[in-house]
Amino acid sequence: MTEQKATNVTWHDGDISIEDRSALLGQKGATLWFTGLSGSGKSTIAVALEKALFERGKLSYRLDGDNIRLGINKNLGFSAEDRTENIRRIGEIAKLFVDSGVIALSSFISPYRADRDQVRELHRDAGFPFIEVFVDCALAEAERRDPKGLYKKARAGEIKNFTGIDDPYEAPANPEIHLHTDAMSLEDEVAEIINYLESQQFIV
Repeated sequence: MTEQKATNVTWHDGDISIEDRSALLGQKGATLWFTGLSGSGKSTIAVALEKALFERGKLSYRLDGDNIRLGINKNLGFSAEDRTENIRRIGEIAKLFVDSGVIALSSFISPYRADRDQVRELHRDAGFPFIEVFVDCALAEAERRDPKGLYKKARAGEIKNFTGIDDPYEAPANPEIHLHTDAMSLEDEVAEIINYLESQQFIV
């Protein structure tokens, strides 16, 4: 866990609870954490899911790996230490969305199991739902897709610490949702997530 450096600080509760905000929105806040290799389809699924939820009158917000690195995490690289801090910060941001009653769609390679478990623990300690979505895609297929040309650069030695090439990816052991994106259509992937959210009564 990251050390608490600020002293003389105290959490200040408000008069409106998470239950109040959820009732206002007609949904329950939760974090859906999409993890998988680059090119596995995490962002594509999150975009399609956001639209599907919007069409149902449900509010969600995407926290995308590249987008976040262009803003709040622009000072972090791709070393193991920076990856850990990247995921920790996103975990805290996702918690704020959940507390507001919004469904957070967090799309990050997040290759290290310990980092994802830390985010799960952050949510559990706050009493917030954390739903790990393993966007499972064979490396060969992800590399064939290579939508950003990153695998090609990594193979050429132009990118270091690239997950799946010279940095490991630790697959989830027991994700709440397991999508095989090299064998499923986008429509089926979104439908499976929607069905889960309905079955767990996050949306109705």
